[in-house]
Amino acid sequence: MSFDAPVLLGLAPLIAALIAAVAVVVRRRRIGRAAAWSPELEAQARGSGRWAPLWLGLAAAAATVGVAGPRGGRATVRAESQALSVVFAVDISRSMLAEDVPPSRLRRAAREARRLVSDLGRDRLGLIAFAGRSYILSPLTLDGGAVTLFLDALSPDLASQGGTALAAALLQGGELLNASREAGDRVLVVFTDGEAQDTLPGVIAAARQLHEQQIRLVLVAEGGTRPVPIPLRDSAGAITEYKTGSDGRPIQTSRRDAVLQQVADAAEGALVPSELPDQAGAVRDLLAAFQRAPTASAEVQDLLPLVWIPALLAALFLALQTAARRTRALVGLAGLCLAGSAAAQRPAPGTRAFEAGDPKAAAQALVNNLSQSAGDTAWYNAGTALLAAGDPASARRALERAARSLDPELRYRALYNIGVAALRQAAADSTGRDSLLATAAERLQQALALAPSSARAKWNLELAQRRRPPPQGGGSQPRQPPPGGQQPEDPQSGQTRSGTPPNLSESQAEQILNSVSREELETRNRRMSRNRSPTAERDW
Repeated sequence: MSFDAPVLLGLAPLIAALIAAVAVVVRRRRIGRAAAWSPELEAQARGSGRWAPLWLGLAAAAATVGVAGPRGGRATVRAESQALSVVFAVDISRSMLAEDVPPSRLRRAAREARRLVSDLGRDRLGLIAFAGRSYILSPLTLDGGAVTLFLDALSPDLASQGGTALAAALLQGGELLNASREAGDRVLVVFTDGEAQDTLPGVIAAARQLHEQQIRLVLVAEGGTRPVPIPLRDSAGAITEYKTGSDGRPIQTSRRDAVLQQVADAAEGALVPSELPDQAGAVRDLLAAFQRAPTASAEVQDLLPLVWIPALLAALFLALQTAARRTRALVGLAGLCLAGSAAAQRPAPGTRAFEAGDPKAAAQALVNNLSQSAGDTAWYNAGTALLAAGDPASARRALERAARSLDPELRYRALYNIGVAALRQAAADSTGRDSLLATAAERLQQALALAPSSARAKWNLELAQRRRPPPQGGGSQPRQPPPGGQQPEDPQSGQTRSGTPPNLSESQAEQILNSVSREELETRNRRMSRNRSPTAERDW
């Protein structure tokens, strides 16, 4: 339980004592006035209102607790809105590292996409990253925060195959949008420089297929038309060299307006030029003309207003007092209860901070309300807020508490966010990188055991595994589960036995590991094929 104004709890005894003292003084004066008339009236006055100070004091204390705004439990909040189905496809090939637009083509694309996520509000959003192949990072969801997390992590290092397969991105974006059964327009927004390695007829055919499926295409051009080199930077951000071709000369890259315009025309879509300073605003204006469909969502929120409990107690104490003797305090204390009811209807401080777009303040408010007896959801909310506020270490500690929950959905979300937090820490901490990546892989494996169909968890697990150093003794051996002493949670019961998470069955473990190693097998096959052929694929 928490309170909107906890300082009032300390004042409750003082207010109760003050009201009781006033009631005692008033009673004594009444007895004194009665004694001046006759002993009989004095005896009658002493016999009535004997318990009035107690009842009034207790009513005052209960009313003060009500004003403090007690909260607890859970509430399901339903929201209805008009929504589009929008998928962002971001080019993460190495040509997007060119810095002819500040800070780079890729960073600018991610920045404009983040602005769109914020502007689109309650629209259903998805995310695809593509280079030599296309990756679904996030299926269509109403959780814009999840999409933002993936946008922040975009890098060419995420792709196992270089180059730019624009046609594959268009086709996969179409498949992702076609999977949505929601009404309303479906839109694919592609951020790219147009440096496609596929043939132009193939890309145009994919664009025409989008048009036939009634999917709107918006191309957002990045980069300039003047050829520039591709810088390669170290972990500190310093340029170490420039990308070179097979001849040893620096590769020059430029925006392909002709390709982009033909693709946009084939899909009867729109092309947002790179020279436009506000690309997100231009895309938003285009989306405003599309048809939105009604959508509804439900969100479980903790900390229900519980003011009715102290209000009921205050009313009971006042009723006891009123049954014995009428008093003017009834009106005042009733007003105090109503004030407490109004105060308790205010959103919790953490909720207000989130709605205001201040994750740091939200995290601080939610952490302040934590205690050893706090519920699992409270720890999850605090950990998620800390992660959004840029404190992954503290977020992990709070989320670990939430991961003990018996609720499978809450445990999955907590484990998934622990994996994301560990990945973020690994990116910033070079000394503990291996341990953090192992933790990320472990928690994401546990999350997958609870939700095997989660595309986001699979992708992040593969990311954690690829960033870890190769196993000792050669690359032909299969990956072992990451060290740490703990195994994934039981996906069936969602509970632990004797405080120790049970092991996965052999078939379950094999299923999860196969999803991790599938791409590695494809990569080895491609390398073997390149060794047999003198012609190498373009990797930028």
